[in-house]
Amino acid sequence: MLPVAIFRHSPTEGPGYFAIFLERHGIPWRLIAIDQGAPAPAAVDGFSGLCFMGGPMSVNDRLPWIEPVCALIRTAVASDVPVIGHCLGGQLMSKALGGEVTRNPVKEIGWGEASAEDNATARRWLGDHAGGTGTVFHWHGETFSIPPGATRLFASAHCANQMFALGPHLGMQCHVEMTPEMIATWCGQWGDETRAVAGQPGVQTPTAMLAETPERLPAMRRLADQLYAVWIGGLAR
Repeated sequence: MLPVAIFRHSPTEGPGYFAIFLERHGIPWRLIAIDQGAPAPAAVDGFSGLCFMGGPMSVNDRLPWIEPVCALIRTAVASDVPVIGHCLGGQLMSKALGGEVTRNPVKEIGWGEASAEDNATARRWLGDHAGGTGTVFHWHGETFSIPPGATRLFASAHCANQMFALGPHLGMQCHVEMTPEMIATWCGQWGDETRAVAGQPGVQTPTAMLAETPERLPAMRRLADQLYAVWIGGLAR
């Protein structure tokens, strides 16, 4: 089986639980460290799927790798090679597929609940979560629009578009890939950001995030397992 390409855009925003899930299912993966200057592949022929992780930059920044990555996403979609994006990765997917990425009304940082749609696409991707709620982790100040032809799967109180599906492709604004170690690292690395917006709706303090992790992480893992299981079902074996 060809590997899944995992694109990392920031050293501390690696694949986390997504890589663990792939390994549990015997699916090989290859890290492409954009943050270390690795170029985006020119073609998708060598991969069974593409995964794009998060990052502190904006897809609207003039960074040399953004347009090649967007072109690769369009090639993958045209070739029915499954694509999945987490936060910045979901924003890259939206931009590549005709959507827009703009400033969200407020920042979302920390644990939260998202409301699931209840339609045929949502039921396929979300299983028992469709029509209900899901526990997710956030760390973003921008948001994507739903690209043409895609279906919204989740919304939250502070961000209308949390997740979309387009055929075998899944774009997420939230971070379902988080591990306790990643949460602790982000709280230490970007704690000043949370303190600067303390009091805004949708923003938790690092102390609150860490305290809630033992209780909330298992629920998010169940959602991640559901989403990732559907996504790997589209990989060529």
